[in-house]
Amino acid sequence: MATTSETPEAPELETPLKRAIGPKLLILFVIGDILGTGIYATTGKVAGRVGGALWLPFLIGFVVAILTAASYVELVGKYPRAAGAALYTQKAFKVPFLTFIVAFMVMCSGLSSASAAARAFSGDYLAEFTDVIPATLVAILFVVALAALNLRGVSESVKTNVVLTLVELTGLAIILAIGAWAVLSGDGQPSRLGEFEASGTGYALITSVLGATALGFFAFVGFEDSVNMAEETKDPGRTFPKAIFIGVAVTGTIYVLVALVSSLLVDYETLEKSSGPLLEVVKAGGIDFPPRLFALIALFAVTNSALINIMMASRLCYGMANERILPRAMGRVLARRRTPVVGIIFVSVLAIGLVSTGEIAGLGDTTAFLLLCVFAVVNIAVLVLRKDRVGHAHFRTPTVLPVLGAISALILASPLADRDAEVYIRAGVLLAIGIGLWVVNKVVLKVHGEE
Repeated sequence: MATTSETPEAPELETPLKRAIGPKLLILFVIGDILGTGIYATTGKVAGRVGGALWLPFLIGFVVAILTAASYVELVGKYPRAAGAALYTQKAFKVPFLTFIVAFMVMCSGLSSASAAARAFSGDYLAEFTDVIPATLVAILFVVALAALNLRGVSESVKTNVVLTLVELTGLAIILAIGAWAVLSGDGQPSRLGEFEASGTGYALITSVLGATALGFFAFVGFEDSVNMAEETKDPGRTFPKAIFIGVAVTGTIYVLVALVSSLLVDYETLEKSSGPLLEVVKAGGIDFPPRLFALIALFAVTNSALINIMMASRLCYGMANERILPRAMGRVLARRRTPVVGIIFVSVLAIGLVSTGEIAGLGDTTAFLLLCVFAVVNIAVLVLRKDRVGHAHFRTPTVLPVLGAISALILASPLADRDAEVYIRAGVLLAIGIGLWVVNKVVLKVHGEE
């Protein structure tokens, strides 16, 4: 089949991004991006929605993540550019307004995720050390510090990610070790694993599980961020398939096991009330492990989540500037450090606004909702773009996977998931801001005769 014609590409910015990420770094990057705030901070809120069967939402979320990850792997191999979902949407549908909305939703999902991480940093884990400084101020200073690290360089940011990933993996390994000890010692209550918070077996149970899965899906987001590093990855066509699939498989397995241990040792009411639910597991585990040490590990974990999400959102700004979806100034690169300086500043300011107005569960659910909408579009885009051939080999996912991926994403994004109204309101406000920016950009392009 002949390759379909494309609209002329916008010229590359003068200073290209540096290809500094190899296969091992990318695998750790994907794992580190997925791990973090979701499992460390929102496990309790998921338990509050589903009850003792905490493992089920994470298992379903794992399946949904694999379906969509396969679509991203095909597309990033086909189009190894930094714009990610925005690029795929434009190539598939060629509707600039839809492209901008998708891109803006992805960026906002990264910001709401980073904001949830900032809120988690200032919650119960930090309270093990101090509660003198107001939580909102801590969250704001946290975002500012991460912006400074991002400005220093991608190599420094990714290497910091590697260290923090190893730390957060250590924390989850501690939880699994505590669970193994509890099982061998005959502690815990296995009967909880089959208990559901919703009574009955009809609509209430279905919406309870779907709502818990939608919130729990927040723990799986991150693999989609890695495609925005395509221009900073060595040989992306060969590197991404292995990195994304390994990353999702490793984190999915860990999540299900951690959920089993959490429910085994702590009742769901206790988990629900805590912004540091895994700390409750450590305290109930029957092993004399210092709670403060685990709290410190958890702080590193949520730091990692926020670091990567702010980094990804800024790279998305860079990619959209290259595609002329945002003003070219958004793609300006700091010449000496070769980092997208304007993008980093812009997304950090928005993140500060979010941490000042939202809490962990609401911000996490907003992240999941925005990305589920995007994932539905991406899964459809894979099928549409099958007619577009490129001049290099790349991974091709079985057709049934994007079909199932689109259906599952739409179900979890729908009112069937029984999410709070504030999530839809927050997402609506963010989209309204995006539409306003789109109009401004169109006017600027028209004034300069570039439309």
